[in-house]
Amino acid sequence: MKKLLISLALFSGLLIAVPPYFLGFSLFNLGHAVQVATSLSAKLACSARFISGLDDQQIVSDLSSYSPVTELVNLKYSNTPSQVSADLFGLAPTVATYRQGLGCTIDVDGVDTLDQLASQPLPEPDHAPWPKGNHVGTVNPAIQNVLESMLAEDNRNGLDSRAMVVVQDGQIIAEAYGNGFNQTTPLLGWSMGKSITAMMLGRLEALGKVSKNDTALFDQWTDTRAELSLEQLLQMSSGLAFDETYAPGSDATHMLFTAPSASDVAMTSPLDHEPGSHFSYSSGTTNLLSRYIHQTLGSDPAQTMDFVQTELFVPAGISTATFEPDASGVLVGSSYLYASGRDWARFGLIMANSGDINGQKLLPDNWVTAAQAPNTSDNEKSYGYQFWLNRGDDQLRWPSLPEDAYAMLGNRKQSVMIIPSANTVLVRLGWTSGDYPMEDNYKALLDAILKAST
Repeated sequence: MKKLLISLALFSGLLIAVPPYFLGFSLFNLGHAVQVATSLSAKLACSARFISGLDDQQIVSDLSSYSPVTELVNLKYSNTPSQVSADLFGLAPTVATYRQGLGCTIDVDGVDTLDQLASQPLPEPDHAPWPKGNHVGTVNPAIQNVLESMLAEDNRNGLDSRAMVVVQDGQIIAEAYGNGFNQTTPLLGWSMGKSITAMMLGRLEALGKVSKNDTALFDQWTDTRAELSLEQLLQMSSGLAFDETYAPGSDATHMLFTAPSASDVAMTSPLDHEPGSHFSYSSGTTNLLSRYIHQTLGSDPAQTMDFVQTELFVPAGISTATFEPDASGVLVGSSYLYASGRDWARFGLIMANSGDINGQKLLPDNWVTAAQAPNTSDNEKSYGYQFWLNRGDDQLRWPSLPEDAYAMLGNRKQSVMIIPSANTVLVRLGWTSGDYPMEDNYKALLDAILKAST
């Protein structure tokens, strides 16, 4: 008790001395802020260490970009078992545990059921040409020089670009990596996982297990929410209320860092708008989609993990991906997918090829077409099936890129840009907390590709 009182006194003194804008949260949400600080730190540090292989210094730097408070969090690493523990002056102690094939999950009551999952490691790629294997013999020197210069310029400007890949006509024609990263480093895509969650539903539709017109999605919805369609969730036009603000006290931070079941948070969300009429970006909605996948596969975490591997990762030649579940065993589809630059490019190539990769048809043509079609909302139509679209509204989202461009986008300016008219996929992975010149860089790469082909 004495130690706790001393910790509280020290922390209170810090709060008095440091202005709220520096802390990164309001003092009205102090209790949740402390828990979020330790939970975020434990979870992200665990995944960064045991999935991405980052060192302590890099992990602390990455965490501090979210809030300076994380620099005060005490992190302890263990290799046996593979865990990271975190506390803030002894307050809100949190542990995240790594499990092979499952990644890291915050320890809560019931999480030990994940210990029983036997996730098979993904096959190592052979020397076949990419994308089936990992042999890349198709680099275009002119594009490679442009890309290397671009990444170097990014990092001179403090933008922390870590992996960039250019795919044209189904082949890697350039790739570049920051210091400490390479073609096999799995990197967190944050909200790019939303697009992969949608692709899992596309695969289920190809197998005849779901339809975009499905309604009565969850037994918990006994009111008008039972009329919501799977397509409305995919397009984020369900009308469900959800606070996407990433600050202590919000739905989003509760969902990712303090709730044992991420999908439970949005499951209780009421309707805020007429279904189909209003676009509202919601990570909670994506985790409802993950819950629906889980439910469709028998509510068995082992079946879900087997499905994502055998029906998506392995056919695509993906070998570095880890899709992390929460403590309930449901994949956190909104946020927690790690993969290398080459594997993120493979995801993009599936879409660019209308669902085909390595001679296999993973997604139906009509599903891929629908995924990149504008939604029917009244306020923002340029969003498809968990993909951001260039077209759909009065003005293009990225005016200097082709109208048919669409993208996976994630926090820290991650992106996989798919441009069907140019038969091109562009990947950028990094850790940028401010602005990033994505559109300018991608336009420069497209110009370089055009110049090299003439």
